[in-house]
Amino acid sequence: MERKQASDFDQELLDLYDEYAHGRMGRRDFLQRATNFVAAGLTAEALLASLTPNYSWAQQVAKDDPHLKTEYVDYASPKGAGSIRGYLARPASAEDRLPAVLVIHENRGLNPYIEDVTRRLAMAEFIAFAPDMLTPFGGYPGSDDEGRVLQQKRDKEEMTQDFIAAAGFLQKHLLASGEVGVVGFCYGGGMANTLAVRIPEVIKAAAPFYGRPPAAADVPKIRGSLLLHYAELDKRINAGWPEYETALKAAKVEYMVHTYEGVNHGFHNDTTPRYDEEAAKLAWQRTIDFFNAKLR
Repeated sequence: MERKQASDFDQELLDLYDEYAHGRMGRRDFLQRATNFVAAGLTAEALLASLTPNYSWAQQVAKDDPHLKTEYVDYASPKGAGSIRGYLARPASAEDRLPAVLVIHENRGLNPYIEDVTRRLAMAEFIAFAPDMLTPFGGYPGSDDEGRVLQQKRDKEEMTQDFIAAAGFLQKHLLASGEVGVVGFCYGGGMANTLAVRIPEVIKAAAPFYGRPPAAADVPKIRGSLLLHYAELDKRINAGWPEYETALKAAKVEYMVHTYEGVNHGFHNDTTPRYDEEAAKLAWQRTIDFFNAKLR
């Protein structure tokens, strides 16, 4: 399938897809409304396929890169699902203990994009770990649509406990320094904010990408530093920023915020048309610099 960019689509259609991708609209409703944007010779189904992540388009770090050691490991989550499997990546030649970064996936499980992000962090000399919240269903099913349906079946607080346990697992890992950061995307961005509130004694640095903010009343609980990434065209998530910023300033939380012009929610995900290479590379370099400054 030919790779398209966000500029190839009407912004109203991209916003419509955002509603569908986040489970606020069913497939049938999306297809019905998408017919308004279908060009000659296309179908609404084809339009949806062109917007859906295609994992053959992008892989920045090969699964078998000799510079890394990767494995799937299970960790205990007694207050959550009991046991969760995740993807662990670290530099192959590291001699000293390294800072660790928890990678939190979107609302569809541990897909290939998130695994690649985990490897990118390991290439930057971090121990990186990405838990799969679909473990109770056998893990990521190979389809984002199926994964989204499965993740919606999980209890929200139970999943939060699973991520809290993952952060604890990383902090105590034999090869880790004990300094823990978190990065998350979409749902994962919101969870990164949540962990900064829920386990401030563990999370020293959080970098949410277009993540839902925590309740303003909870912001004073944050002790770590924040690096917040927003997309200019992401009206749904951006609507929560003014109140979040007011709360951060009032609580004197250390934060940096960047809003990337002319890009959509999901601009870092290089497997979709919403990907923006310039913004994604800049945001990622800022994230690596941030973790280096706060965790080493």
